[in-house]
Amino acid sequence: MTQPTPDTQTMLDSLREAVSETLERKRRLGQYAVIWQDGKPVLVGDDAPKPQMDDQVDQGRESH
Repeated sequence: MTQPTPDTQTMLDSLREAVSETLERKRRLGQYAVIWQDGKPVLVGDDAPKPQMDDQVDQGRESH
């Protein structure tokens, strides 16, 4: 993998810090967040909505 330019690295670091701070703030406020995990969006947090039965059935069909 190629190294980003110093300016690009500064931008990436800034974005990572902003995301980290935002996720921490949402955690402290008890809000859920949507993150990308294993190639799909995932709701994380204590108050995250639970998947509906229709979604679970559809996902089961996709895995076959």
